[in-house]
Amino acid sequence: MVDPYLLTELVTFAETGTLAATAQKLHVTQPTVTRGMQKLETLWDVPLFDRQPNRLRLTATGQFAAQEAAKVLAANQALVTTVRNFAATQQTLKVGTTIPGPLIVLAQLAQPMMTVQSQLLPTQSIETTLIQRDQTVILSNQSLTSPLVTSTRIGTERLAVNLNKFMYQANQTTVTFAELANMSFIVLSDIGPWRTIIQQAIPQANFFYQKERAALAEITKYADFPYFSTNLSPLDPAAKSITADDSRVQIPISDPSAQMTVYATYLTTNQTQVQPLIQQLQSAWPTT
Repeated sequence: MVDPYLLTELVTFAETGTLAATAQKLHVTQPTVTRGMQKLETLWDVPLFDRQPNRLRLTATGQFAAQEAAKVLAANQALVTTVRNFAATQQTLKVGTTIPGPLIVLAQLAQPMMTVQSQLLPTQSIETTLIQRDQTVILSNQSLTSPLVTSTRIGTERLAVNLNKFMYQANQTTVTFAELANMSFIVLSDIGPWRTIIQQAIPQANFFYQKERAALAEITKYADFPYFSTNLSPLDPAAKSITADDSRVQIPISDPSAQMTVYATYLTTNQTQVQPLIQQLQSAWPTT
């Protein structure tokens, strides 16, 4: 087995182009790098360098070896990270989500051995994130089918719109996206897939996105913009600053795309470990 440090020297030489720069970057002496490169050539029994007076450069084989060495070093680092993440999951459940609603429900749970990733995760890398042990459970609107992961239904999040009580739509029991055309809405920026849904469903609308909930609450307090909420919003203490003294009427949106099924996805081998959390989430999730 080749010492990883020899591979590091080879990769660094390929990046810097000289022994002196390699030695400086790795904080070693130039003779140390020279001996390491000679040792690699001896171990592999192939010429890695083209040696000319006052010049040293990689051969085609040396360039290929440096590329492969970089892959090995990256794989080694990934292995270390995965093992460390696994060790952490044995003590604490690491929970992430691609949509904001589940964060509200998670905040209601008494789980002392649970850490929640507050920043939303990308939807396209759920399985990879679980395999790398970066998260133990990921809540999303995707039900994944794979030999390695399992998805369990948690509940449904339902979108509603909050309208001025004097608007004619405010007198309806439900409203459609089409009936919201040409309106201007105040919306939080980080709402995951809900952002795509509302933009596609109401292409004629204007959306004024706010990064901070406090800014949204302040604007909502002094301006009459409609805003969105869901059946999870009543569980959110922060939502009270928006709904307090609010004369708007909450109207459910009846379109099928305004209903989002939420799943908990996890490595199948972790099913026993995550089952108590899943049961708590299902029990805390609003049924309406």
